[in-house]
Amino acid sequence: MEAITLPIYNTEGKEVDSIKLNTSVFDGDVNTAVIHQVINAYRANQRKGLAATKTRGEVSGGGKKPWKQKGTGRARVGSTRSPLWRHGGVVFGPHPRDFSYPIPAKLKALALKSSLNIKVGENHLIVLDKISLKEPKTKEVAAILSNLKIVPVKGSKSNKSLLLLDKVDENLKMAIRNINFLSVDLASSAHAYEVMSHQKLIITKDGLKSLLNRFGPAKNTKSPAVKNKVPDEVKK
Repeated sequence: MEAITLPIYNTEGKEVDSIKLNTSVFDGDVNTAVIHQVINAYRANQRKGLAATKTRGEVSGGGKKPWKQKGTGRARVGSTRSPLWRHGGVVFGPHPRDFSYPIPAKLKALALKSSLNIKVGENHLIVLDKISLKEPKTKEVAAILSNLKIVPVKGSKSNKSLLLLDKVDENLKMAIRNINFLSVDLASSAHAYEVMSHQKLIITKDGLKSLLNRFGPAKNTKSPAVKNKVPDEVKK
């Protein structure tokens, strides 16, 4: 597969350079099953699992028998905290639990790789030369997004953008927090759920290098030539 070439824009929205994407990562292959599996695991790991109810043994009170066992004509009852009674305990209710489960690192890497290929295929990957602010002003970031033709759509909750950087500047971080449709994160810690939950992916040139370093060097798929060795006994 030929390397995909993407333009590099500056903060004014002008094309200043181009970059060829690494074919070992941006090969066009998308594994939706792995993306689904990794995203489900990520969302499960975010669950707190704090829902709890009390059983009849945990509800306060109910130590005294409401009435005697026989002779009243009513059903026998041992406690007012029976699940059949109002203010009683709950049968088979939820209790605090851990929903998290591990996912192999190779699956996480494959899901991230597939999500990046999706963004490239949809033309939603924008490479930025660099971005820096002298002062934490939101209007400067809004102007940069306008130059890149990234504007929010009224009434749309899915039109969000993600900005990946090699390092987060404090001025930039403070300026972005007032823009509700833009998120910022380090390229070294980005994951598939984060990429797929945003429509457009903006990444700086240094951030792209940091992201590709997570996948390691390109592997040589060609098997090396093996020479047939002559046994020492034959040589003799």
